Amino acid sequence: MTPSTAHPVVHFEIGCKDLAATTTFYAELFGWTPTGIPLASLLNTNTTEGIQGHITSLGHEPHNYTTFYIQVNDINSHLGKIEAAGGKKLVGPVTLPDGKQFAWFKDPEGNMVGLVTK
Repeated sequence: MTPSTAHPVVHFEIGCKDLAATTTFYAELFGWTPTGIPLASLLNTNTTEGIQGHITSLGHEPHNYTTFYIQVNDINSHLGKIEAAGGKKLVGPVTLPDGKQFAWFKDPEGNMVGLVTK
């Protein structure tokens, strides 16, 4: 696979009901540095290894979940491929303030996974 067609895992997300308590749990346990933003805490894992992530409190179902995000160039194209392969689009695409887009899908086994653009 060439770099232009690679699809790395680039972000993780942890859903919760109690944002403050969940953020404190992970920050104190693993030494991560949180930065509060509306409805979420961005997480700096303080390392160049692995990926960064965030904790979020959506205020609705699903409350408790973990997911990872796969980077793609064209979310709509990949959602079409996912549905053709037996998966199901759950959310999105949603445009973020930085112009990136994200979407959630379920694989044929029911696992929720995210997509995000560069």
